[in-house]
Amino acid sequence: MAEPLLLDKPWRKFPEFNAETAHKLKKELVDYGPDSETGVTAANILLIGQIGAGKSSFFNSVNSVFRGKITSKARSGSFEHSLTTVYRKYNVKDHNSGQTLKIRLCDTRGLEEDFAIDSQEISHILDGNVPDRYQFNSKAPFTTETFGFIRNPHLGDRIHCVAFVVDGSTIDVIPEKILKQIKAMQTRMNQRNIPQVVYLTKLDKVCPMVDEDACHIFNSSAVRKAVDKIADIMGLPRGFILPIKNYESETILDQNIDILILKALKQAADFADDYMEEQVEKMAAENGQGRKEKE
Repeated sequence: MAEPLLLDKPWRKFPEFNAETAHKLKKELVDYGPDSETGVTAANILLIGQIGAGKSSFFNSVNSVFRGKITSKARSGSFEHSLTTVYRKYNVKDHNSGQTLKIRLCDTRGLEEDFAIDSQEISHILDGNVPDRYQFNSKAPFTTETFGFIRNPHLGDRIHCVAFVVDGSTIDVIPEKILKQIKAMQTRMNQRNIPQVVYLTKLDKVCPMVDEDACHIFNSSAVRKAVDKIADIMGLPRGFILPIKNYESETILDQNIDILILKALKQAADFADDYMEEQVEKMAAENGQGRKEKE
């Protein structure tokens, strides 16, 4: 017997889709800030994804939620080559309170089959060596000699969590060359203990019920299958795969879409906190060891 489009029970526990949840999540993100012990003013979340997966659209969607209207600050769309040609650390401002969130969304070039991102360049981004507004150049990757190279980055310059943005409707046809690039990047992230999540987008194309209303996302059998598949491909726990819907064809905000976006952003911020805490402990241990050696 074929599995129904919508399961009776949600396959993941999730807050209720209502105004109270939307307000609570928004408030948590506006009030969020890294622990003062870290000396970091904002969590840096790096967005990585194949062209057209919805990387820049995710930033625009987050921006829209906090602006209270649909906005388009980062260029987005489905084009043959990456629309993101400049490394950007985007700030998000909450229109109601006038506050800037203590979360920065870092946008990098879209992954392409024919233009592999230089793995050393990714290392420099992770380590905080690449300045905001650096212009990517496929013919000359970013190196220690590139103008603007940040020589002694602080913890606040580094990437604290990586969000891979993946098109949920094309998981089965992700090109081998793209998967290779992702795996090489993950190796570098794992060496640095940087947490990773997946923002699974375009799920309205996977399930007609999600297209109808985003609140069906955790009852959809097709979405659950997509989550399982990408978890296996990426080698990440299923709880780190976060199904979302970006604002793309919508002209007005939808509370249920807002909730998915806010929850996904909050989870990345929580993981970023874990990373920063671990780094502070590591530095304290190294300093203690250094003092002992001097004595």
